[in-house]
Amino acid sequence: MGTTQLETVPEPKYWHLKTVLGEALDSDFAVGEVLPNERDLAARFGVARATLRQALEQLELEGRLQRRRGVGTTVAPPRMGVDVSTTQQEWPGADPDAWQPVDSVIAAPPVAVAKMLGTDTGVEVHTVRRTRVTHGQTVAAELLYVPSQSVPELPAIDIPSGPARARSVLRELQRLGMEGQDRAVELGSARVDDAKELDRLPGAPVLVVTTRYLAGGRTAAVSVATYRADTCRLTFGDTGDVEISHHPDERKAS
Repeated sequence: MGTTQLETVPEPKYWHLKTVLGEALDSDFAVGEVLPNERDLAARFGVARATLRQALEQLELEGRLQRRRGVGTTVAPPRMGVDVSTTQQEWPGADPDAWQPVDSVIAAPPVAVAKMLGTDTGVEVHTVRRTRVTHGQTVAAELLYVPSQSVPELPAIDIPSGPARARSVLRELQRLGMEGQDRAVELGSARVDDAKELDRLPGAPVLVVTTRYLAGGRTAAVSVATYRADTCRLTFGDTGDVEISHHPDERKAS
């Protein structure tokens, strides 16, 4: 990468720098290669380190770079293909299911989730944690919130915690007649717990998929699934389902 003068560029410096760096990633670096440190990169391009960080953050958001603990900033591999399409009559945990149950506890959900469930703030619900592993890498972490009225038979099951308890909650949930679901996708920042499971730094960009499951004329459960933004690329098909494309050069929704 050669020195590039940015003073006369009308667009924001960090955005132009992002374009220049992106081209350099294609021509000068291999997948997994560690970039020079911020001080050297800033000096090479004649920009402030704050400008450089903005450009690097944009490239990370686009899945071009990864920040790895104890390693530094590396060139990211192409995003993995992870299919998350669903049918409108499919409960979490229904076969086939790519998610692995981790635990289930009883705790109060976030205020926003409580509003979606129609429960009062502070009321405890069953909270199932699951992870999704693709090609040996954890690509998503999910919290599934289920109010007690959705699984009334669960107290009879003598399983205090762990994956077995999580599977029991999912089995009881599947006894309900689903009336449909809706979902939303938004950009977010990795919380401490999710960052640890996804091997990301806290605050790293993530894709948050929130799904509301309907049964009996009410919200029976709410799923908040956090996907690695550097690994997953979401596209929307004609049915409104969500899919993650494997090929980084695909720019149109499938």
